[in-house]
Amino acid sequence: MSVPGADIRSPRDAEGHGSHTSSTVAGQEVQNASFYGIGEGIARGGVPSARIAVYKVCWSFGCNDVDILAAFDDAIADGVDILSVSLGSNTATPYDKDSISIGSFHAMKKGILTSCAAGNSGPYRRMVSNYYPWALTVAASTMDRKLVTKVVLGDGQTFVVS
Repeated sequence: MSVPGADIRSPRDAEGHGSHTSSTVAGQEVQNASFYGIGEGIARGGVPSARIAVYKVCWSFGCNDVDILAAFDDAIADGVDILSVSLGSNTATPYDKDSISIGSFHAMKKGILTSCAAGNSGPYRRMVSNYYPWALTVAASTMDRKLVTKVVLGDGQTFVVS
């Protein structure tokens, strides 16, 4: 439960976003997972054996550049293999003034890939953030079209899928 104006001075996630994105990467296997009884099965992160290092940069008042840069410095010093940054700005900032740009550049110089969120402000033009040439910018998307195709198996069975 989040209390407005109260900050937890530990890596603990007060909002849930960091925990969600971390579980997408390294969530352990969970049997009988479902979404309201739909699609029951096994759920897990992309690499359940991954070890996560957490660096807190956001507080009730926002995310400060000094905290973001300190987290990059700490992660680089700790020897992480990859950095996942799921935050960004809604305004364009020059590379040399953007803390994520600067931090990810230093990580790249040490051979560490930074994967950045493209933003959460779409779907509008010019709403992508974290588009530095030395980082991997990732996004999810939806569309209002249905793509239909046929899958034909070796035994001749045909399935229409969309």
